[in-house]
Amino acid sequence: MIITEQASLPDALYLAEQVRALDQTAIKVFGIPGATLMERAGNAAFRLMHERWPQARNITLLCGTGNNGGDGYVVARLARQADYHVQVLQVGDAKKITGDAKTQVELYVQEGGVVEPFQSIDDDTDLIVDALLGTGLERAVTGLWANAIRAVNQYKVPVFSLDIPSGLHSDSGRIMGCAIQADATISFIVLKRGMFTGDGPACCGGIAFDDLDVPPEVYGAGTSNTCMLRWDAASSALKPRSRTQHKGQSGHLLLVGGDKGMLGAISLAAQAAARTGAGLISIATRLEHAALIASQRPELMCHGVEKADDLSTLLARADAVVIGPGLGQGDWGLAMLRRVLETNLPLVMDADALNLLAIEPEKRENWVLTPHPGEAARLLGCSTSTIQADRFAAIAALQRRYGGAVLLKGAGTLICSGDDSSIGICIEGNPGMAVGGMGDLLAGVIGSLMAQGEPLGNATRMGACLHGEAGDLAARLGEKGMLASDLLPFLRQLMNPECAE
Repeated sequence: MIITEQASLPDALYLAEQVRALDQTAIKVFGIPGATLMERAGNAAFRLMHERWPQARNITLLCGTGNNGGDGYVVARLARQADYHVQVLQVGDAKKITGDAKTQVELYVQEGGVVEPFQSIDDDTDLIVDALLGTGLERAVTGLWANAIRAVNQYKVPVFSLDIPSGLHSDSGRIMGCAIQADATISFIVLKRGMFTGDGPACCGGIAFDDLDVPPEVYGAGTSNTCMLRWDAASSALKPRSRTQHKGQSGHLLLVGGDKGMLGAISLAAQAAARTGAGLISIATRLEHAALIASQRPELMCHGVEKADDLSTLLARADAVVIGPGLGQGDWGLAMLRRVLETNLPLVMDADALNLLAIEPEKRENWVLTPHPGEAARLLGCSTSTIQADRFAAIAALQRRYGGAVLLKGAGTLICSGDDSSIGICIEGNPGMAVGGMGDLLAGVIGSLMAQGEPLGNATRMGACLHGEAGDLAARLGEKGMLASDLLPFLRQLMNPECAE
């Protein structure tokens, strides 16, 4: 059965090596011929193509020399049988096609299909099907293959990728020189983790899935340690408050930041924490900012703190601390951070707290680090491009070096916590959230959940999903022009699912 709704996609995400192991298990242990799996894949792709683009009658398929190309030839044969006008362009030496893929080429030709070497795409094409490269890609795409991919991306018609967009690394989600920019992708048997982070979401477009009727027992051959994180699952743990609950039972969060000229960041973080349900919110900021923030939101307890020793009383009352929004990297920010690090309170380290940590690194298990790729690069002493080349390797290295839970921001936010070895990918959120202040909100949300008693890993995963889902609700008015503060009412709404209409 083809699954097209994001909320219904399987949670587990797999590596290319695991995909190959599952294929072999299905074939050798459960006796499903490879040819049968290829036929099923082609049939699923053709059905989805027909449903999604019913007006497209002239299609061009670019087929490679491996099994991905074989899937494409099945689609081409079925399309001809359904009276489509079909152009098949072979990329790569056709003599290298073997096994089940070769059989599909022969079947297509036997039924009157024509195969042309790739040169150009028909001008009247309504749809392009990408069946060039599968999950085994490990080197940069060059030569004729790169020319074909660039030609597809320049053509102004929808593009449909089979299994994974050609040129996208299925494990890391990075573009290998160049990659297909698909409008939709159908993934077979399992979902690949690179489809959901880094360049993956932009390359894949809408993602569909078909398990090709592989028995559930097959999946025991490859255990995934990567999963999708969604708000609907994360929110299942939310319960209405007790009728006798008071503010002291709802957590006291201290937020430290807002150096001179940067009060907005700490104010946004504190407001997000309040809308997420923390009972008491204290802010330690520069003296001149305290009254300004309090006038904007009088529910927040704002304290002008000029010396690190002045934090002692506030720290003694707190259940958790967020430090970093607007902190700065000057003497004041460094003094505040050093004092906070003397406590054993659960911490959220964000923004300049991370930049200062990169200078004076340490490791502990009761904190959450929330770097964007640039901050992650400073924490690991490498380039931002290195972080983005393999976000999974980066977050694992961050967690090993600094401990606790780590949230690596970006398209397909990653979460890795010390409570297990798994990595979660938050699939909530949208490009409209790429504006200043969104990270401050996220820090406040996670800190609020921690202050309310959520374990670090749960608070980080839940906070990322809550933040992303609030952004998706705010984006109903459009992604362009969204402000971080637009999310605040939706945070409250989502934290109270019992009040949903």
